[in-house]
Parts: sequence; C-alpha cells; structure tokens
Amino acid sequence: MEWSEAVAAYVQSLKSVKSSPELALRTVGLLDYTSLNDDDTDASVAAFFEKAQTPFGYVAAVCVYPRFVSLAATQFADLPVKVATVANFPEGADKLESVLIEIGRALENGAQEIDVVFPYTRYLAGERKYAHTFVEACKDVCGDDVLLKVILETGALGETTIIADACYDVLAAGADFVKTSTGKIATGATLEAAATMLLVIRHIQPQLKHTVGFKAAGGIRSLEQAAQYIELADQIMGRDWVTADTFRIGASKLVDTLSAIS
Repeated sequence: MEWSEAVAAYVQSLKSVKSSPELALRTVGLLDYTSLNDDDTDASVAAFFEKAQTPFGYVAAVCVYPRFVSLAATQFADLPVKVATVANFPEGADKLESVLIEIGRALENGAQEIDVVFPYTRYLAGERKYAHTFVEACKDVCGDDVLLKVILETGALGETTIIADACYDVLAAGADFVKTSTGKIATGATLEAAATMLLVIRHIQPQLKHTVGFKAAGGIRSLEQAAQYIELADQIMGRDWVTADTFRIGASKLVDTLSAIS
C-alpha cells in the first residue's frame, strides 16, 4: 500500500468525539501551551502562564519566544511544566551558526525543550544533506537531556511522499520529536500530515536507539480537533504509546476551552 492510500485509510476511519471531562483530563497533560505573538510582553506572558494550571491539571509545557524563557524558567521552577522555546522561527531560513547560538542562549536561560524549524525551503531545493547536518548540529547543542522538536512545516512540504521523506530524514538525524507546523503559514496541522508522520515513526522507531515522538500544531483550537489527533495516534501507535513523552499538541486557545469544561 502506498503512503497516500495508508494515510487516507487511517484518516477516513476516524470518528467524531464529543467534549467531555474524561477527554479533557487526557488531553491537558499532552498540551504545549503556546504564546508566540509578535506583541507578547512580560505582562501578557505572565498572565498567559497563570492558565498553565487548568481544572484538569497542568499542561505538559509552555512554549514562548526566547526572550521570555528566563521568566518561564522562574515561574515553573518547582512545577511539572516544561519550558519550551523556538529557534530558526518561523521561516526556517537562518544560518546554522546563528541557530546554534540561539539554542545555546535559550538553554542557558532555562529552556528544557527546543522547537526548531526545519530548513524546509532548502530541503525542497534538494539540499537534503544540509538538512541532515542541520538537525544533527541542533541535537548536539541540546544534548541528551533536552528535547529537540523539529518543525517540518508540512503545509509547505506539501506532498505526502515529501513529508514522509523529511520526517524519516529528521528522525534519522537525531530529532526527538517531529512537529507539523509553525502555525504561521496558511496550512497548519492536518490529519493527513499527522498520519504520515506517525506511520514513519512506527516504521523507523525499531531502528533508533532513542524514543521519538510526534507533535501536532497549527490551527488546533477545539477539544474535538485535538481528540482526532489523539485517536489517530492511538490507532497507528497503540493507545499506551500516547503520553507526554511521545505525543504533544501545540495550541494557544485550547486551554481556555478546557477550563470551561466541568
């Protein structure tokens, strides 16, 4: 069965799921609660942090711009919330040396997870060796204790086969997670891209020495949407696979939805 056929079969099998406290409880611990707005300030980010604890528990992580990492590290120092930030964001076009410096500074300021944008334009231009080198270098800076989540920008990669190739190459180069989108282009997360990436993870995991994961991000605003990505992972990887160590959902509005459920 070709990639497109396998992907279509999984997506078509998904059923709609209604919001419920049980679903909210399962979802909240998988969330990367995200604020990546151009007008973010210390005050607005501090207010954003206050929502990291919901009626169903804490989110898995908060994701903010590098300039707010120190603030986040202080806020969550004694709490079960990881501090994540972005690099090479959002266009994925910075020089490698600059990206490595950016990551290093974020780690010095307390970042525990790095969401770096894959150099997808160069990858599409055929520079696959560079893309491999890019991911390897970023992981070297992060080391074993910091999660490196690589944003493929699947909406730009477009075709299922290209998404699959990029996912395979990124994981083979040492990434801990593959992520769908920056949320900054027209096409964010899609179930088709997610299914493709999860199928690649299932295929490549036995070949790797470390456990790898998947993150859906880009336009996921409702609990019902989040549930479909979770169900997709349950089907492809098995229900026991979906934990914060292997599965995340990046969202900025979903916490408000969770907090409204009782």
